[in-house]
Amino acid sequence: MVAVSDQVAAYVRRLAPEPKRVMREALRALADGQGDVRQLEPPLDGYHRLRIGAHRIIFAFGARRRIDCVFAERRSVIYEVFARELAARFTAPTER
Repeated sequence: MVAVSDQVAAYVRRLAPEPKRVMREALRALADGQGDVRQLEPPLDGYHRLRIGAHRIIFAFGARRRIDCVFAERRSVIYEVFARELAARFTAPTER
């Protein structure tokens, strides 16, 4: 099962029709274990990337064969933006 975050869904919706179709096909193929997938290196270890042309989707393997797609963006900026987002999650003050 592939679960996409709100950010990934919004990113795919903003694409032109052809890239949108290709991204959706790639997400369906990912559920079957197919695609250009690589494990990311520190500081993003624990995550993987799916390459779809000039676009990337960052995901993690969850429990019970679940794939959580957490972030999508163009290749030129995805790793820097995702690293900042991830760092912000862990440094943000928690509410009590």
